[in-house]
Amino acid sequence: MKKFVWRFILGAILVAVGAFFAGRCIFPAEKPATLPKPQVSEGERGQLGIDKNINEKNIDDYLGRSDSVYRDMRMLVDPANYEAIGGDSYLSGFVKGFEVVPLPYLIPAEGLPEAVGSSYTGTTLFSHQDGNYVANYAESMDILEALFPKDKNIFLMCGGGGYAGMTKNLLVALGWDENKIYNVGGYWAYDGKNNVEVKTERNGEVAYDFFKVPYHSIDFSTLTAK
Repeated sequence: MKKFVWRFILGAILVAVGAFFAGRCIFPAEKPATLPKPQVSEGERGQLGIDKNINEKNIDDYLGRSDSVYRDMRMLVDPANYEAIGGDSYLSGFVKGFEVVPLPYLIPAEGLPEAVGSSYTGTTLFSHQDGNYVANYAESMDILEALFPKDKNIFLMCGGGGYAGMTKNLLVALGWDENKIYNVGGYWAYDGKNNVEVKTERNGEVAYDFFKVPYHSIDFSTLTAK
């Protein structure tokens, strides 16, 4: 009888231990890997502010983090002629997990290569005056904080890295922690496994499936001008 009881207890312990480790395998505890601090690349990429450690080459390794947000700063259709520098004025695709927030709606896009001309010149949330960013609307800062939460790591991307760099400059100037913001470069150089293609061909003609894009629009007509 005693042997039976001990065998029963031992069996129960083994089952419990097995269930515990099985549960650990099925529902692993989330332990986000420590991110390297942002470090600007050297040379031409550094002039755009592209990060040395996390960029187009390895961004796949950092996707899907619960402590981070992912923002692609391109327009769906940019008035600038990015084809002139080997890019695409249309948003031809994006990296899965990124949401699109057009930089030219936040601030004027300045310092673009001469070959591409000017981008969007309409209404923006902020103006750039004498080196400072000035809110054009009472809600400008609230919108920015909703799109770029200060308590998250922020991964920024665009076509070639320029819009992402401008966005980081804006956020840091307005009080965001620069050590939590990564300019991961340009989609045009991305060759990873999480590509979502927007550009396609139908009936022999090029088409863009913008319905695939997680897009943040800004309705300026509803905002309170300063």
